[in-house]
Amino acid sequence: MKDRIRNFCIIAHIDHGKSTLADRLIQACGAIDEREQRNQINTYIDASKAMLANMAEEAKPVLETQLQALRDQKAGIDAAIAVWERTLALVRPMDAAAGEANIMSANRPLALCVDVRTRQFDLEHFEHDIAPLLDRADLDVTLLFLDGDDEALRRRFTETRRPHPLAADRPVIDGIRRERERLDWLKRRADLTVDTSALAITDLRRLLAGHFTHPRESKLSIFVMSFSYPRGLPADADLVFDVRFLANPHYLDNLRPLSGLDLAVGRHIEADSAFAAFFASLKDMLISLLPAYEREGKSYLTIAVGCTGGRHRSVFVAERTAEALKESGRQVGVRHRDLEQDLKSDAERKEAAKNV
Repeated sequence: MKDRIRNFCIIAHIDHGKSTLADRLIQACGAIDEREQRNQINTYIDASKAMLANMAEEAKPVLETQLQALRDQKAGIDAAIAVWERTLALVRPMDAAAGEANIMSANRPLALCVDVRTRQFDLEHFEHDIAPLLDRADLDVTLLFLDGDDEALRRRFTETRRPHPLAADRPVIDGIRRERERLDWLKRRADLTVDTSALAITDLRRLLAGHFTHPRESKLSIFVMSFSYPRGLPADADLVFDVRFLANPHYLDNLRPLSGLDLAVGRHIEADSAFAAFFASLKDMLISLLPAYEREGKSYLTIAVGCTGGRHRSVFVAERTAEALKESGRQVGVRHRDLEQDLKSDAERKEAAKNV
């Protein structure tokens, strides 16, 4: 049999005993003696050990990275739990025998930020924890809900290349809609909802500072903004005034490149017979309304002034309105939303013309 069998091949599924069958055939045909067979087995075992050691060495960095990720995740969860524990300790009903230091600690302003995209976020547990705080009579709680339209949220996820945690293998918009459904109860209970669709980071910071800064003397913070109607109403506007009825400097060649910040443009608008009576009425109305807003507990007011291009009339009237309110002793900020972009575009066009 040894003379007649030179080569053989065994084809079978994995783990069906190919090696064992090969060994038995070799023994049966006497192709190699027992000593040589034992040497081959030892060589095979040594090769297998070397291969396994090499695989382990290659897998070690990957396993260490995964382990570190798990440690970081655990640290993040532990930190979040610690924050919630400290927070709940501050807002629990005070013991009658609590010392003055504890009372002062419990009364200090506190802000909690919750993002549903955070890992391990549990909406049911969150609702269970937060709902009692909103109903507490001994706590002054303001619930702020940051929102955005579907297109703005979809664009943000696309630009950052981040998957929506509720979308799974579905399109991003499906995750956004599911998120809206799950957070509907929270939005309905919010004391303040801010639409961030068209807000820059600086605008959001200014808006939140106006609503939540606690000065020693509580005064109404006022922000005056100019804008272009074709580019949309400011999302955070409380009062909106349309000044498109005033004479438009855009149709004069010498004034078109200028803005409402320039003296020549201001003089042109002031020469309109409708301006003086309008601005006097606007000033008187605002000054009389502000105390009423303060009595109602409003801490922040955005006044928006709009025209067609957001460059001439609205800018001039916004500046004059801010000056009038400052003269009455008010704290006022000013921003020209669309003029800033126009001036930037003008500068880019001039730079491009130089390079031609």
